[in-house]
Amino acid sequence: MASFSNVKQLFDIQGRNYIVTGGAQGIGFAIVHALAQVGANVVALDIQTKPNADFDSVAKQFGVNIRYVQADVTDEKGLGAAFQTAFGILGTVHGLVTCAGIALEKAFEQTSWAECRRIQDVNVTGTYFSAQLVAEQFKKQGTGGSIVLIASITSHTVLPQHRMSAYGASKGAVRMLSQALAVELAGNGIRVNSISPGFIDTEMTQEVRNKNPVMVDIMNKTPPLKRIGTRDDLMGAAVYLLSDASSYTTAGDIAITGGLHVQMALDCQLAF
Repeated sequence: MASFSNVKQLFDIQGRNYIVTGGAQGIGFAIVHALAQVGANVVALDIQTKPNADFDSVAKQFGVNIRYVQADVTDEKGLGAAFQTAFGILGTVHGLVTCAGIALEKAFEQTSWAECRRIQDVNVTGTYFSAQLVAEQFKKQGTGGSIVLIASITSHTVLPQHRMSAYGASKGAVRMLSQALAVELAGNGIRVNSISPGFIDTEMTQEVRNKNPVMVDIMNKTPPLKRIGTRDDLMGAAVYLLSDASSYTTAGDIAITGGLHVQMALDCQLAF
């Protein structure tokens, strides 16, 4: 008779400890909330002085340790100090999710050097060194661990009516970084994967919709599933990649786009 692992136990991360960058709002806060729901402890790092108004209630609601540490992922010394604070709070760390990121809706020809540099500094360099800091901690612990980088559908395709070349370039780099690190760190038992969200209803995409009203219809009607995604749509993938259920999954990318990344590729093929 075949013998299988207990699936519930594979997904169980109760009592484990995680760090989430960009955890004050948006996708980052959703990941913090998801981890708290399943009994994990989390330190959220973000540049904001204070996190989401609901942040402080999460720990009490789910009976876990949820802490906030202010950090700028583009500040080398500050980021290192913030991670050391997080390590001190959590003790053994089991995983990292890098959600810190910014976007810019602007024509390529009008994008300034400073604007492009800022996006790369936050989205790429901040992700790179956040991963480096936690990888060093995993090695110090001798435990291995899981790193999840938040990429984007723009690492797969170019979206309709989007003028976000600097952002797309940064997220393409994040997705490739996850693959490079997955290979390099595998010998240390460290898994690295990415999640590529499509149109997700967050503060960031709301800003895009405010600046370009045509994006409201595009975000709701273009995906094959005919709706904009919500932060809830990302929670399960994050828990999976941080749990033992994904113990043989590394260098992977989970595209959560309502099918849009495939639809755009198909449209491109049909155009030729």
